[in-house]
Amino acid sequence: MTKRADAGSPLAERILDALPQTQCTRCGYPDCAGYAAAIAQGLANINQCPPGGAQGVARLAHITGLPVAPLDPEFGSEGPRSVVFIDENWCIGCTLCIKACPTDAIIGSNKRMHTVIEAECTGCELCLPVCPVDCIVVENASENATGWNAWSPAQAANARKRYEFSRVRRKREEDEHARRLEEKARMKLADLAAHSQHTDPTVLDKKRAVIEAALERARAKRAAAERGS
Repeated sequence: MTKRADAGSPLAERILDALPQTQCTRCGYPDCAGYAAAIAQGLANINQCPPGGAQGVARLAHITGLPVAPLDPEFGSEGPRSVVFIDENWCIGCTLCIKACPTDAIIGSNKRMHTVIEAECTGCELCLPVCPVDCIVVENASENATGWNAWSPAQAANARKRYEFSRVRRKREEDEHARRLEEKARMKLADLAAHSQHTDPTVLDKKRAVIEAALERARAKRAAAERGS
């Protein structure tokens, strides 16, 4: 294994730059950055990225100084780049595929038909297992070309940009949702009797304890996030 390095080290950044940015998680990590950090720290091998293929392994070997090795079949095999389409006749508008897409390549709204933006689809196929009606179709987008022969640096750069934007957006929306819930809980706590169907003081005290505990968990979670940022 390579010499251990910090997750945000120059080595991790160089490794990340060499990955295809499909964010498919097939490597066993939640995203390409996580895999790059694991390689830099000596926790993962360089042959766990099927979308990068054999050429991708060679790139990582050059960067890390590790020997070239065949793709580990545990993580999949090299193949043509795929793109997904949604069968409009079966889509129920559940939005689960939209939430699963790492690059915001699927558009639509609740109970409305969804559409894939073909040019932005990385072929990660993370939308497939979450679709409750199996209305997503996978098609070959590169014929016989595989690995980096089927995927360009420009496409990788675009996918990385879209993923980072999506991650920030989703975190902001999550924080805003949590803030609204916390404000609602504080409002109820300020005048619990007016916001409850119960008048029994014992019942109200129990509800007050539950709300206070939830607010304390929210404060602790927010403080932990601030320490980690």
